[in-house]
Amino acid sequence: MPANGNRPLKLQFGLINYEGRYLTAETFGFKLNASAPSLKKKQIWTLEQDSQDTQVVFLRSHLGRYLASDKDGKVTCEADGQNSDCRFLIVAQSDGRWALQSEQHLRFFGGSRDYLSCFAQLITDTELWAVHLALHPQANLLSVARKRYARLSMEEGEIAVDLNIPWGVAALLTLVYLDGKYCLKTCDSRFLSNDGKLLTQSGRATAYTLELKCGKLAFKDCEGKYLSPMGPTGTLRSGRCSKPGKDELFDLEESHPQVVLAAANGRYVSIRQGVSLAANQEDETDMETFQMEIDKETKHCTFRSSQGNYWALVAHGGIQSTATEVSADTMFAVEWLGHRVALKANNGKYICTKKNGQLLAVSDSIGNTALTSLTLSLHSLASSPPGEDEQLTLKLINRPMLILRGQNGFICHHKNSNTLDASRSVYDIFTLHFRDGAYHIKGQDTQFWYVNSAGLVCSDGESPEDFSLELLEHGRLAIRGKNGKYLRGDPGGTLKGDGHSLSSSALWEY
Repeated sequence: MPANGNRPLKLQFGLINYEGRYLTAETFGFKLNASAPSLKKKQIWTLEQDSQDTQVVFLRSHLGRYLASDKDGKVTCEADGQNSDCRFLIVAQSDGRWALQSEQHLRFFGGSRDYLSCFAQLITDTELWAVHLALHPQANLLSVARKRYARLSMEEGEIAVDLNIPWGVAALLTLVYLDGKYCLKTCDSRFLSNDGKLLTQSGRATAYTLELKCGKLAFKDCEGKYLSPMGPTGTLRSGRCSKPGKDELFDLEESHPQVVLAAANGRYVSIRQGVSLAANQEDETDMETFQMEIDKETKHCTFRSSQGNYWALVAHGGIQSTATEVSADTMFAVEWLGHRVALKANNGKYICTKKNGQLLAVSDSIGNTALTSLTLSLHSLASSPPGEDEQLTLKLINRPMLILRGQNGFICHHKNSNTLDASRSVYDIFTLHFRDGAYHIKGQDTQFWYVNSAGLVCSDGESPEDFSLELLEHGRLAIRGKNGKYLRGDPGGTLKGDGHSLSSSALWEY
């Protein structure tokens, strides 16, 4: 496993036929068709590889059933296991489309609408499928050969593949899907050209066809050459190869949130002074940046330093960045207090900041300073209201560009109004601005999000409105408006700011 501790993202995608329609697994009766105009839940397929033969793949629907073809070419999606009829081979074409061949019967899968079969002996346009990735488009990019991560090198004006751990906003790349191809976008909104330069506009030289080889991704440019890291710093650009080898293969990995934390003294929590954590620095550097990794079961989180070590509870309540493995003493419960947070260690005590800036988990409650009425109404804490010594300001630093996906799709601007859709197969990129524990979300034309009197989230605000982010689950956050209510996608697909309690419709992949 790479040094980041992450597993590669599951390869999930939609398959688009020659008519521009998506292969769909209907919920009722496991029926198959290619009729949908956009990529939503029923159009998502997960690629699984055979453990013995990596050329063989299985396609699993959102219902957990597998695509299969019998000897007569009849295609079904009812199998709950990987039997011989479910084995397919991917025959990649020069334009990046796939032909899917039944390994058992050597026939090709294709068709349109309800007329799908796997009986063609030759590949024609009818048997070709374009691949539209369904994973969240913001990720870290790992070179398989170099075992290093890509990052934006501002000083060189390039993407360098030289990080042992993907750190800071520079390591975040966004995959932009345009007309069946992908662009790689850096955190400062530039696109990678095949000559290694970064351009402000996308075009032919920034568009890549994705190819799959042994479960890894290769990026083929408009000249038929592949991206690879070049030279001592691993400058990412197209090489001379017209066939992908190990140097041209990459993994996409989920990008964990990375944060800085400020104490009531206005200084950042740091490891610059040694292994003991203290809030004593005025600058945001790698030494003040920590990666939050949220446990899927307990929802508690670890804080990992740029050195690769975890915060850990030690004797007498001290907090040190010394642990190399996750344990009970590296897990912290996060309590979200409006624009502030409190952290509880494994000893049941809250972390507080001493006069010298040292962090110690020794407080039984979150202090006695009066809470604002808003925070009280949000949390109804049974313990004493939070005091300053136990409060920290948490700032998310590696999402300056925000892409949000809910249970029904991505958030993007509504075509004909100032509201926002929350169920689209395409996404808009929003920008996130931080101020004193709150966030302002900016959309197109430098206008801001706000919640109107009817509870609708609108995107044409002239002045910024405060929102609170709560990083609650692995890969998901919740957003509260200044009215204290959660932003949620309603059944009709509209984004609203009227959620009284946390629900699945108020959790967003980011």
